[in-house]
Amino acid sequence: MKNVRTVSCRQTSSAKATLAMGCGSGQQRAAPEAAAPAPTASGAIVAGPGEQLVPVPTAESNREIMRVNLDTVEFRPADPSNDLGVQTAIVDGDPAKPGYYLVVNRFPPGVMSRPHFHRDERHVLVIKGTWYTGEGEAFTPEKTVPLKAGDYMRHAAGRFHYDGALEEEAVVAISGYGPSSTTVFDGGARFGRSR
Repeated sequence: MKNVRTVSCRQTSSAKATLAMGCGSGQQRAAPEAAAPAPTASGAIVAGPGEQLVPVPTAESNREIMRVNLDTVEFRPADPSNDLGVQTAIVDGDPAKPGYYLVVNRFPPGVMSRPHFHRDERHVLVIKGTWYTGEGEAFTPEKTVPLKAGDYMRHAAGRFHYDGALEEEAVVAISGYGPSSTTVFDGGARFGRSR
């Protein structure tokens, strides 16, 4: 284990510092790398004022660096009953198993998911096109909120939502911690026409 300096989020003096450190609700987060604390005469490292030393496991440091070119990944139908062309590629992990996963979904023009929820919280980043998103149990594509490439959305666990493409293809990266599942509101098809 190695020691990491942490700083109380309550001690930050600016909103930028709070955001950069990912602080919220009085949590403690790892501070940006700073000069290493000076050891005492006995060799022990001592935390500075308002700081605390926290051991961090380093087992994950044995994992290899991973690079993926999306032009080379294998996209497959996102659902066995899907005949509308929505495709998915598993980039890392496996949504059906415990642990972190990252998938990329392609929505062809005019196709959206229908109202559904997931049992896990999911984080979505739009990679290409405009992705249209809605909330609730009613499927109303005309009331969706557009998100452009680079925009982010969090799907809270258990909250009904629907999303996809209208005029152009939309590509999104979705991550979470599995096992994941999808429950469609009316038990019907997972995907439908948005136009």
